[in-house]
Amino acid sequence: MRYLTLLALLVATRAEAQYGTTTHGHPTAADVRREFVRSWDAYKKYAWGHDVLLPITGGSSDWYKESLHISPIDAYSTMRVMGLDSQAREVERYIIDSVRFDKDIYVKTFEVNIRILGGLLNMYQWTRDPRILARARDFGDRELKAFASPTGIPYYWVNLRTGAVKGERVNVAEAGSYVFEMGILSYYTGDPKYYRAGKKASVALFSRRSPLGLVGYDINVNTGAWLDTRSFIGACEDSYFEYLFKSWRLFHDPELKTMWDTSIAAINRYIPEESDTSLWYGYVDMRTGAKVRSEVTLYDAFFPSILAMDGDLHRAEKLEHTWYWLWNHYGLEPGGYDYHADTVTDPGYDLNPEIIESAYYLYTLTGKERYREMGYTFYNDILRYCRTPLAFSSISDVRTKRQNNELPTFFFAETMKYFYLLFGGNPSVNVRDYVFNTEAHPFRRADFTPEEIHKRLGIQ
Repeated sequence: MRYLTLLALLVATRAEAQYGTTTHGHPTAADVRREFVRSWDAYKKYAWGHDVLLPITGGSSDWYKESLHISPIDAYSTMRVMGLDSQAREVERYIIDSVRFDKDIYVKTFEVNIRILGGLLNMYQWTRDPRILARARDFGDRELKAFASPTGIPYYWVNLRTGAVKGERVNVAEAGSYVFEMGILSYYTGDPKYYRAGKKASVALFSRRSPLGLVGYDINVNTGAWLDTRSFIGACEDSYFEYLFKSWRLFHDPELKTMWDTSIAAINRYIPEESDTSLWYGYVDMRTGAKVRSEVTLYDAFFPSILAMDGDLHRAEKLEHTWYWLWNHYGLEPGGYDYHADTVTDPGYDLNPEIIESAYYLYTLTGKERYREMGYTFYNDILRYCRTPLAFSSISDVRTKRQNNELPTFFFAETMKYFYLLFGGNPSVNVRDYVFNTEAHPFRRADFTPEEIHKRLGIQ
């Protein structure tokens, strides 16, 4: 630990000379806020009306043939957390005056749920503007068409105008990560149909777990048959588990708690590989528990945050330190890594927030300064390698640090928000009083009263 702490301080000192960070070489919440505003201003100048900014060339691109305005919707909650009220009001006016979702395009059900529906619901939380809720409800009704499968698991694609669906094969995250946003929509509208649909999808997965208590990788939404029996906790499964825990925390549905407790017990019995110095969660076969793959993705680094919230601080802290070692091994986090072979399997770094998110949770829940020091390392390395004259770019290969002219929308929604909170910005928004969706849109627990939850969500 002493070595890791010294390493973090050395990295921060190096960054101070290059970037002029403050407070004895450490970046501050104000520094993060300035970089967010700089990047947002570039989006407004070069990409307004489109989904994403191209941070090197100054162009723009859209996810589909028509824009869904994902960057402003994703960025909004961070603006509110940072106190950027004028920017937030501009986004509100834009959503009310200019954004409609009656578009003849197929969209990825999972991706738009966490970003667009989650972002609009968060916007309503801040404004209580019925016009914003109308946008969220309209989008939720369009998204709901994806759930009309024999199993209740949503199809991969749904057409926002026609309601047509396609894509029978989905992974676990795409299949079961809806109960949180759908529950909030039910609470705000008083219509339980949304929560029932989201919960039905999660239950459909849980009911198909193996005798060991594990779920697989890919499933057919029509037949309910597992198409890949590998079980793990990372990308393509992560938010299913995350939402069992977080949705129980927000809605107090005892069925979700049972599903979480059963799932995490099976995960921790069969999946971890622990040594004196490391802890990894790889792949096992859902039916036998046999180890089948020793690869992790940078998305897996979210797991310490959930373990910490669940009170399992031993595993949470050891796992975060394992990921911190991997970050320092390359100067950024590779997209994929084989921990047995010690080789990179995916060299890209997409400005991901998960390791920062976990550092924030652990700092908040333990009070240990080492986790904020980790954040200094992460932030200064991102400044060094990912910053562009306009904003920030993802990296095509962490070994060469070559930028690739892409700025994912979750950089606005998650990465910068978690840095800001980790460095002390807006302590009133915290993991005790708020529950964050998987896109880091925070919802205040006190706004959801138990008696109204049961009535509006239809929980028995």
